[in-house]
Amino acid sequence: MTHPFKRLFSITACLLAISGLSPAAAQAPASSVSAQAWPVKNITLIVPYAAGGFSDTRMRLLARKLTDKFGQPVVVENKSGAGGVIGTALIAKAAPDGYTIGSGNLAPLAVNPTLMTMLPYNPEKDIAPVILIENSPLVLSVANSLPVKTLADLIALAKKEPGKLTFASAGNGVGGHLSGELFKLLAQIDILHIPYKGVQPAMMDVVGGQVTMVFASIASGMAQVASKRLFPLAVTGSQRSPAAKDLPTMVEAGIKGYESTTWYGLLAPANTPADIVSRLNAEVVAGLKSPDLNERLSREGMDPVGNSPAEFAKYMQSEIDKWRKVIKAAGIQPS
Repeated sequence: MTHPFKRLFSITACLLAISGLSPAAAQAPASSVSAQAWPVKNITLIVPYAAGGFSDTRMRLLARKLTDKFGQPVVVENKSGAGGVIGTALIAKAAPDGYTIGSGNLAPLAVNPTLMTMLPYNPEKDIAPVILIENSPLVLSVANSLPVKTLADLIALAKKEPGKLTFASAGNGVGGHLSGELFKLLAQIDILHIPYKGVQPAMMDVVGGQVTMVFASIASGMAQVASKRLFPLAVTGSQRSPAAKDLPTMVEAGIKGYESTTWYGLLAPANTPADIVSRLNAEVVAGLKSPDLNERLSREGMDPVGNSPAEFAKYMQSEIDKWRKVIKAAGIQPS
């Protein structure tokens, strides 16, 4: 049987060919393009996920902002598959001329380099980070039937009954899974991961009491909390979330050094001219300050960021290093 990651290379090569980008041509040095002359034609913004999801809707809002700024259409193309790997590979292998950019997030950029042994790109070498657009904490909630009211209560129960408590996630290696593994590692507890095929079935089994707890996005997790179907204990970011102001962070609740967020940024291929990257960065920063986009992100539990390319690069590297340690310590394998 052909190994699934070998098939991934074939899929990616086909997509590159369809896009008119041979791998050799895509790796060619950028032509002499400056931000003063750029852009003079359409810009393609690749979203490595299907249309209609959080990443897609956000990037379409941003694309409209950039279209207005540049006077040239910024066209979103959805290239989904392999958990974001196929679309991210297309961004990485595109010509570095500023006419192909894309969105990038936690899984394909910071998790898959460790989790997948055969990745068709290297995020540390093949990607030019443009800007971190947002990051979002998760909320740790437990089944209402569980006799706990604080994170300290949960940890005490887990230590009293090692291996008995469970946490649900939307699948192996996703943010909710990694957040739980980080919790296990730092709190020094033994809880069992139960992977599901999607966030909704995972959430429903926690609501039903079949699973003890779940780390879920603010948007989905707080909806269950608001309807009193789950009981919240903490958020996973470095600071309290405006969408859950009364909840402590995991650090405030007693887990020193804990931070786990999902995040999205804008990317370009490596070797894209620095002045183009700088102009993209500046225009996205301006877009994030606009009331409609800023309010949309905040309403969905996202924290707008808008840092520099260098800061985003440093952040990406720190995320790669952090999750590499967690993945190896937990022995996580690709599903």
